[in-house]
Amino acid sequence: MSNKDDIREFLMTRRARLTPEAAGLPLFGGIRRVTGLRREEVALLAGMSTAYYIRLERGDATGISESILEGLSRALQLDNAERLHLHELVRTANERGGARRKRRPVSARKVSDAVRQTIDSMTNVPVIVQNGRFDVLAMNRLGSALFSEMSGDEGRPTNFARYVFLDPTAADFYRDWFDSAEQIVALLRGEAGRAPYDRALTDLVGELSTRSDEFRQMWAAHDVRVHETGIKQIHHPVVGDLDLTYEAFGVNSAPGLMLIAFTAAVGTPSHDGLQLLASWAAESVDDASGMHKK
Repeated sequence: MSNKDDIREFLMTRRARLTPEAAGLPLFGGIRRVTGLRREEVALLAGMSTAYYIRLERGDATGISESILEGLSRALQLDNAERLHLHELVRTANERGGARRKRRPVSARKVSDAVRQTIDSMTNVPVIVQNGRFDVLAMNRLGSALFSEMSGDEGRPTNFARYVFLDPTAADFYRDWFDSAEQIVALLRGEAGRAPYDRALTDLVGELSTRSDEFRQMWAAHDVRVHETGIKQIHHPVVGDLDLTYEAFGVNSAPGLMLIAFTAAVGTPSHDGLQLLASWAAESVDDASGMHKK
């Protein structure tokens, strides 16, 4: 899909979900042929001409000012993730239009020794480091134990998106599979807006769209999110059900990388489960070391 298509589909889906009542517009009766707002209604709310908005919704975003985008964001009641995504799509359109030709960097493919040492020192919580494509670039011992069900194909890194949509064990591992799947797609949408020249990301989206009906349907919704904090409900094959809070932190030394730590409140069954998982992981390492010595 081209950048023009992305802009058109994003604006159309945001417009379709917003009713006149929700937008504070009066209803004058008669039959409405659209489920959401009409183009002229969006233009009215955004303070622009209908022709100007139609041009934008057709994907012609060259020369669009920041103030127009902010007015449009308010009119469509975009959240912060959606507002940033719209700005990224328009920025890309201007780059392709010749206003700027500088390509932004794609997602990192490796982590530094310092980052590895940092996560290895965090022994009491599972920690992973991933890029915007959901490639898993590093895990500490407890992180590897938590996501022991995942495995990467030879020649490419383990990838959460491939696991969730293409591995049949994911539906049992994630007790909140649908929410997890929606989140991954929404985050990939945001990454596609930030890194439109990332060939590996384009290939990943193409692969998932071809092999997964669920992914294809979710991708068509054009939903976006930011990766900050939340709850993951999983069923681990060794320790059973775990309800874990995750926090995502950007790695300042490598833009695009996220360090994600999973925790559980002390005294909860999930906290006990993590402790049991830590013991299991340590025993597995000791057993492997013993076999290696033999």
